[in-house]
Amino acid sequence: MRVGFVGLGNQGAPMARMIDRGGFELYLWARRAASLEPFADTGATAVERLVDLGERCDLIGVCVVDDRDVAQVALEPDGLLVTMRPDAILVIHSTVHPETCKRVAERAGQVGVHVLDAPVSGSGQAALSQTLSVLAGGEDAVFARARPVLECYGNPISHLGPLGSGQLAKLLNNVAFYANLRVAATVLTVADEFGMERKALIEVMKASSGRSMGLDTAAGDLSSSMVDHILTMGRKDLELAGDIVAPGSALATLAAESKKGLLAALVARNE
Repeated sequence: MRVGFVGLGNQGAPMARMIDRGGFELYLWARRAASLEPFADTGATAVERLVDLGERCDLIGVCVVDDRDVAQVALEPDGLLVTMRPDAILVIHSTVHPETCKRVAERAGQVGVHVLDAPVSGSGQAALSQTLSVLAGGEDAVFARARPVLECYGNPISHLGPLGSGQLAKLLNNVAFYANLRVAATVLTVADEFGMERKALIEVMKASSGRSMGLDTAAGDLSSSMVDHILTMGRKDLELAGDIVAPGSALATLAAESKKGLLAALVARNE
């Protein structure tokens, strides 16, 4: 199987590297030549245009930032779907609105291309250790064909239902994470105000009912760039989560409150 990959950032680059290690014939496209330089020691082939990637590959993974980027690389006149062949698979690893995946799939269906939404949860290091969580949505047969590629970097790999199910699961997961992160950061800030020994409290919480990945993140040594990254992705994902449910619903309220309080909690936590 010839595999293509778009989106060679902190998350996508390790995923692409693991596809190469998995023995697949790998093709890469990037807007910036610098993004391709780390692959000089691999067997990957860089192409100049998205349409070149489309015409060469049986499966293409897309791991770009947001809905606009996904639409651009897939749907624009010089995008992937212009040249992708019938029965090829487009895998959307980005965390985006489920409707974005369905819009791409509608256009893809017109040229016989299959779409799988498969957002991921974890870090670049998780991809390198093949422990990235992959949350997939799409047809059973398409998922089965794509699975050998997903296994290069993912475990667990979960098929959650029809197209869009992976995105829905990822957004629900992220609401829980950012809500927990906001609460944990707030709690640690209050503990500081009371003069408590922070490290001792963190160890107690990690061994007790207050433990969560949000706590692990809030308790870590967060650089300003990491805070900026968390806030950027948090705002995006919480806005998407609020948009998939009815206004005023419990989830929409939780997403809105988490988005509003996340900045203040993280800034106070790191002062």
